[in-house]
Amino acid sequence: MKRRPARGPLSTAVGIVLLALMLFPVYWMVNASLQPAGSVLPTGWFPRHPDLGGYATALRDQGRNLVTSLVVALGSVALSLGLAVPAAYALARLRLRSTTAVLFGILVTQTVPGIVVANALYGAYTDLGLLNSYGGLILADSTTGVPFAILVLRAFMRSIPGEIIDAARVDGAGRLRVLWSVVLPLSRNALITAGLFTFLFAWGDFLFALTLNTTESVRPVTVGIYEYLGAHTNQWNAVMATAVLASVPAAVLLVAAQRHLAAGITGGALK
Repeated sequence: MKRRPARGPLSTAVGIVLLALMLFPVYWMVNASLQPAGSVLPTGWFPRHPDLGGYATALRDQGRNLVTSLVVALGSVALSLGLAVPAAYALARLRLRSTTAVLFGILVTQTVPGIVVANALYGAYTDLGLLNSYGGLILADSTTGVPFAILVLRAFMRSIPGEIIDAARVDGAGRLRVLWSVVLPLSRNALITAGLFTFLFAWGDFLFALTLNTTESVRPVTVGIYEYLGAHTNQWNAVMATAVLASVPAAVLLVAAQRHLAAGITGGALK
């Protein structure tokens, strides 16, 4: 059995340097959030006297916006997967003449600039009364999540051996039963991958959140931070604390789902 070449000290050192460069903004954000209120310019490398006042201010001013972002992101995941699962199954396992055209159309939607979609949705939302609403933001964010989820799930569902599905059909299971009891359990990694990226799309959305909201009733944290900068330039610890709090859910999900994420991304390449 051929042994893999050992990594030399130079490769390790380069990896450490690159990792440090990528993590430095995160470190500085956390460091600044623990400083007393005021400018960040004289901030030291480490907070000698950590101050949690910035987090108290951030939770007081941005707590509602964080909840709004969480509701919108989870709603977008539910809607995107609810639409993408049957669509991906049909494109992967059913013999449809228009499969190629549908896939091409899905790919084309990914090339449309977000500002074009936002402007179109603004006019439609004005007529439908969906401005400044949770449902409006969930629908808008799903325009990004649904196409991506369809592509990921279809690639994975195509890699499922046809013999498994045929055996279920022989046992009397209909198409919906096969999808629910056979395909979905086998596609768990792809579902987690699609759901995770959909959550990240919605959680980090700024364009739709800024365009489709004109009041403070429904304001995600991305818009909250944007407006926070203009109103609290002398409280950078609170601004950075808000950024830290907004980063926590995404970081936790990425760490928790990394094993499923790697399997979901590469699963469709096995066929």
